[in-house]
Amino acid sequence: MAVPKKKTSRARRDKRRANWKLTAPSIVECPQCGEAKLSHRVCKKCGYYNKKQVIEVAE
Repeated sequence: MAVPKKKTSRARRDKRRANWKLTAPSIVECPQCGEAKLSHRVCKKCGYYNKKQVIEVAE
């Protein structure tokens, strides 16, 4: 089995671990009703996606 020849420094080890952060969800404005929604998803308020009504929303 492979064994490291030298000890990995704390700085080098921690640089690897620095990239495990979460990204915030991309929130965009619905072009139909102006409500905030997640990108690439149907708007929950008006039911539109890609300028077409996809679902019927009871208001």
